[in-house]
Amino acid sequence: MDVKYPNLPADERAIVYVRPVLVADLPDELRAQAEGFETIYAVHRPNGDRLALVADRKLAFALARQHDMAPVSVH
Repeated sequence: MDVKYPNLPADERAIVYVRPVLVADLPDELRAQAEGFETIYAVHRPNGDRLALVADRKLAFALARQHDMAPVSVH
């Protein structure tokens, strides 16, 4: 379906995705840096490239917005 919705606001910012990541699933060197956390949050480009790993969801959204990106949650 290719429906145009002209009344939606245009957003020129790049969309990035924020998702939780289990520290146990990270490589050893990253796991050592995330000591004390069970879950951290990743910020990804739409193509899957990881841009950042941060301590919490709120920080991930703030980081993306500070860099003129439009963050959305991935469940």
